[in-house]
Amino acid sequence: MVNYHHVYDQLTEITSVDNVMVDEHLKNHTYTRLGGKADFFVTPETYEQVQEIVKLSNKVDLPFTLLGNGSNLIVKDGGIRGIVLNLKRLTDISTDGTILVAQSGARIIDASRHALSKSLAGLEFACGIPGSVGGALFMNAGAYGGEIKDVLESTIVVDREGNLLNLSADDLDLEYRSSNIPDNGYIVLEATFSMKNGDYDEIKAIMDNLTFKRESKQPLEYPSCGSVFKRPPGYFAGKLIQDSGLQGKQLGGAQVSLKHAGFIVNRDAATADEYIGLIHFVQDTVKDKFGVRLEREVKIIGEDLVEEKNA
Repeated sequence: MVNYHHVYDQLTEITSVDNVMVDEHLKNHTYTRLGGKADFFVTPETYEQVQEIVKLSNKVDLPFTLLGNGSNLIVKDGGIRGIVLNLKRLTDISTDGTILVAQSGARIIDASRHALSKSLAGLEFACGIPGSVGGALFMNAGAYGGEIKDVLESTIVVDREGNLLNLSADDLDLEYRSSNIPDNGYIVLEATFSMKNGDYDEIKAIMDNLTFKRESKQPLEYPSCGSVFKRPPGYFAGKLIQDSGLQGKQLGGAQVSLKHAGFIVNRDAATADEYIGLIHFVQDTVKDKFGVRLEREVKIIGEDLVEEKNA
């Protein structure tokens, strides 16, 4: 049986007391504002600390979960057992000529803005993606005709055993909204992007236009996980949902956005169970009406909430 007090002592020895939280509400760390508690919520400051935490989880046989900035994620109401690792302290971004290097905890938006400041083209499409750099690699994030695989050169990851690996973009099997990162259990620490020299004003004009499109069409006024579904071949998910008469459909505090049917928003203190239930309802309704099964883009992790019964 795992001695949680001993694990806490070891975690704080690896990093610090300030970087280890016990029974932390994960709704504080997700864009949907959903999620139960994590046994341990750990925010390391160095690559070596990440390696040591992975090795510790293996040594004490404690479950281990990587949580990015929670933008494309739903955490269930029962939370997550074991160690939840968050890389929000790894946020450095730098350039050397046309090469841009960003740590995984940095926002991909900030990487695109840094590129702009150096008049480097290639990451304009990412100026409205709310995820972290690590999360962007995890799902080969994309928008407005661009995606991570177009510009990624290489990455540094930690594997399940705590080893540090240098991988090329080709090693990640990057496809539409997918990679082999989750299957291999990689933790992305750093990404290297190959950019092109460009004109500052032209790059900024593109980013301003994309930002306007995003802000005018997406329901940014409510918590959400972003676009819920992948684009089905030959269709648009939002159009299918809208044509199914589901815009505005509500389950508890979760609602299909009135602004963009491809989004489900946390309109009024929704639970993860309500949010996930509405996703399933949308999938079933669209399948019944159009014969198209919408595939989730958003990831769902964690445990269901177990209600305590009075003896």
